[in-house]
Amino acid sequence: MAEKKIKLSPNSLNLFLDCPHCFWLDKNLGIKRPPPYPYALNSAVDALLKEEFDTYRAKKIPHPIFKENHIKAHLFGNQKLLNQWRNNLAGIRYFDEDLKATLFGAVDDILEFDPSAGSGQVGALAPLDYKSTGSTAEKVYDRFQLQLDTYTFLLEKNGYKTAGKGYLAFYIVDKSRGFIDRLPFRKEIVEIETNPADVHEIFKDAVDTLRMATPPKHSSDCAFGKFLKSAKGFN
Repeated sequence: MAEKKIKLSPNSLNLFLDCPHCFWLDKNLGIKRPPPYPYALNSAVDALLKEEFDTYRAKKIPHPIFKENHIKAHLFGNQKLLNQWRNNLAGIRYFDEDLKATLFGAVDDILEFDPSAGSGQVGALAPLDYKSTGSTAEKVYDRFQLQLDTYTFLLEKNGYKTAGKGYLAFYIVDKSRGFIDRLPFRKEIVEIETNPADVHEIFKDAVDTLRMATPPKHSSDCAFGKFLKSAKGFN
């Protein structure tokens, strides 16, 4: 029987790091953790931000958030390729011949820094991810770091030079300004040093785990594993 094709995303790697047991069940048996409350508003904001950033891209002018934060880069100019990289079914991907598995990710956007004068090459790239939140301040979670690290890894595996950093553009609901039929946001951008060096090892460990005949144990701090363990006491 043909071996099941393995395709993993940054979310998959985050699940693996959080709990290899839940990861194994999800990817091998389709047994998923209970889904969180749907973030329909976040998805709407994400779609609107893509439209806004694409408008600036088409005009070939910097988005104001970069000027305000003194980031000397411009939006990646190849809209057709970016649309492919944004697609959840395509994304930017890398097939590892040794692992016989694919790692892919759907980026929000890409920044490009100017190449060396006269080089005629594409400048160094950096992933940009939009985050909308109702919290009072931005918060950088470990999963955001892995997300940007993975995008950087994928860009490099596709032959692009990277800038060694990624960006999180936070759109934070400004509750001090009221509602009045319009939800006001304030913008913050966070620069993060990316480290793609560990991504391949995490990818390999995740693939090896999926090929185990039986699932590994829950991680010690997995809330779902703790729940199941406590529930058994009522049987």
